[in-house]
Amino acid sequence: MSDTPPSPADAPIPAEYREVLALIPLVAAYFQRARGDMSGEILEAFRTHGLTARHGAALPHLLGTHAMTVTELSRRLGISLSTASELVGDLSRAGWVERREDPDNRRRTLVSIADRHRPMIEAFIARRSAPLVRVLRDLSPQDREGFVTGLTAWAHEVRDWRPATP
Repeated sequence: MSDTPPSPADAPIPAEYREVLALIPLVAAYFQRARGDMSGEILEAFRTHGLTARHGAALPHLLGTHAMTVTELSRRLGISLSTASELVGDLSRAGWVERREDPDNRRRTLVSIADRHRPMIEAFIARRSAPLVRVLRDLSPQDREGFVTGLTAWAHEVRDWRPATP
């Protein structure tokens, strides 16, 4: 028997966390059903161009009013710069995003949703985010702040998490 205390990953799950942990598969199932909410045109583009959920995850980040750099997109998605560049290249070849040189720094590339696809992507994101928006709207300001704080902390924790090897 070792005198080494168990790592936090090996520790039993406290009872007060079990109810929350049981909700995770429900949320995961919601995200897995995203293709069911896509318009026929989006589905066809994903199929034709071999786009995946990872490509789809980039689109909401690119809906802002201004273009962003590939570096900023990689940081937001928690992926390497080379992976973000590959995603942007795939989306560009499929016609979903536009790339242009940054007028302030010609070494940087700015990326944005192609204007012709913007309304379709906005509609898709609005459909997919409706349940979350309803929940956030119904929470008190204090509960909303706590929810956003907790969700943000969890997203940052799992972004680079790798399970401990036994």
